Amino acid sequence: MDRSMIDQYEAGGAKLLRSIAQLSAEDLRWVPPADAQIGKWSIQQIILHLMDSDLMWASRMKAIIAEDNPTLLGFDENRFAAALFYDDQIAESAIGLLDLNRRQFSRVLRKLADSAFSRTGRHSERGNISLGECVKLMVEHIDHHVGFIAKKRQAMGKAAKE
Repeated sequence: MDRSMIDQYEAGGAKLLRSIAQLSAEDLRWVPPADAQIGKWSIQQIILHLMDSDLMWASRMKAIIAEDNPTLLGFDENRFAAALFYDDQIAESAIGLLDLNRRQFSRVLRKLADSAFSRTGRHSERGNISLGECVKLMVEHIDHHVGFIAKKRQAMGKAAKE
């Protein structure tokens, strides 16, 4: 694995925070019309999904590091969004938690030997996945959703200023 991926992983929280800059709580909870083709979740729901997902993947990566071929359980993101009161949480706090977790865990990732990134776990939905693939997946996960956030902002007429 290219170790610069760790830097990208660590920077994900700051990237996410920039993506919601200057949006109000009302903006964060705006749900796009079904025909807009920009996803069914609000930006708020995306942020909380990313936090939950990120914490789960950090736990999975820790298991891959510390255990031999651990079982990594999947989760139903739609059930989480429906049951965990995403609209009642604070997006900025969720990003803060994601950011702190990534910055802390990046310290661990940087200490690992290159060979550790080939260690694997068995995901209940994805099959075998290596630590390196997990890090890359988490970098891409933020980027994927930041793209949706940009489209939602544009649909609201509140595109981010560069």
